[in-house]
Amino acid sequence: MPITLHRRLLLALLYGCVTLAAGCANLNTSQPALIGNTNASASATLAHEPIIPTGPLSKLDEALSANTIQVASQSPPLDMWDRIRRGFAMPDLVDNVVDTRVEWYAARPDYMDRMALRSSRYIFYIVDELERRRMPTELALLPFIESAFNPQAVSSAKAAGMWQFMPATGRSFDLRQNSFRDDRRDVVASTNAALDYLQSLHNQFGDWHLALAAYNWGQGNVRRAIARNKAAGKDTGYLDLRMPAETRFYVPKLQAFKNIVSNPAANSVVLPSIPNHPFFDVVTIAKDIDVALIASLAGVSEEDFRALNPSLKHPVVLANGTPAVLLPWDNAGEFKIRLQAHSGPMATWTAHVVQSNIKPRDLAKQVGMSESELRLVNKIPPRMLVRKGSTVLVKRSAMRTTNVTEYVADNAQLALAPEFSKLEIRVKRGDTLSGLARRYGVSAASIAKWNNLKSRSYIRIGQRLVVQLR
Repeated sequence: MPITLHRRLLLALLYGCVTLAAGCANLNTSQPALIGNTNASASATLAHEPIIPTGPLSKLDEALSANTIQVASQSPPLDMWDRIRRGFAMPDLVDNVVDTRVEWYAARPDYMDRMALRSSRYIFYIVDELERRRMPTELALLPFIESAFNPQAVSSAKAAGMWQFMPATGRSFDLRQNSFRDDRRDVVASTNAALDYLQSLHNQFGDWHLALAAYNWGQGNVRRAIARNKAAGKDTGYLDLRMPAETRFYVPKLQAFKNIVSNPAANSVVLPSIPNHPFFDVVTIAKDIDVALIASLAGVSEEDFRALNPSLKHPVVLANGTPAVLLPWDNAGEFKIRLQAHSGPMATWTAHVVQSNIKPRDLAKQVGMSESELRLVNKIPPRMLVRKGSTVLVKRSAMRTTNVTEYVADNAQLALAPEFSKLEIRVKRGDTLSGLARRYGVSAASIAKWNNLKSRSYIRIGQRLVVQLR
């Protein structure tokens, strides 16, 4: 029977709906078309082969009512939770621990509200980046597990930021950690690094649950656990591996959050609505500028500015190290206009590289500051010397008008050493090294070292010795 124009159009519509990645259908809303690193050919495969209609054609509304195809909603997401649900793509983890964690979160509504409020600043960017990379949007919930969405969080093991990067791992993803900033706390930089890392782990293990285990426990540990199971003839899925308790509960915690977001009401949880709109905009910084001036020109508090820029440690932004800052979406445009009109000084602070070991009071005189202010802004504790090569924050003078160099902005470190005062003493009858050590609160070995003596040397009456006191 000849195919009429009407039937050709209907066939094209049905075929297009089930095959186009960005079209009106998703055959399985729990699986994306592409996952992992889209640069890797192994990842760039369709989750399902396209379904090509055969046999007699029926009207589109009849196909929908018969539930033979699934058509994704063309309406925009209601809020961020709805948008996240639409991108769920990981297989569900079925485990008793998941149910226990759901109950734990549901019993703490205040805690959930606080986390959701913190996440509202950052989650749009994370979801946007996940969708751009065609990664599962469950990963947007990972900072809830890692840090309760607190970019200032620091673990006992020194992991920092929303994504909890260890210092060495952060450096391997070019997250700078110096006297002026810690990029592990930077919202954009740490998110991009975390997603790069998760993509590489997924490409390595071919399984999102194992990738998450490696993110928490380390890829080498996961590889060895898989190898042990293979050698023993056992399965090598996430639930099959022997792992530390923290990693054993890691994915169940994420699954618990996924279950709550999937159906808050069924889990007795009320999630505060987060608008599906960017919370912040990225603003370029061309010159060193005080944080106080940025906040003033943008019309925001310094506290709110630092909440969006938690990597910054000092009261100045160094343009060659931090060439862009984040500002609330509605304030970014106003900041740009006011910055162009601003004619006064931009920065009252700059960086100074110390040329030799120096006491803070002497350094303060050298740079024209009070000792107390120098100590306060650089967090220099009492009885400490500033070592050669250290970079300290100092007041900007008329002689220091250029931007801090990129090298200093990226590599600034503050190195300190104990500050000792030297005391010369004369040995009296009955004195010994151990006795003098107890008297002055130091070790006998230290007295020997300061005076080029052996640790068991005898000392004689009238001998002059140097003791260094803290």
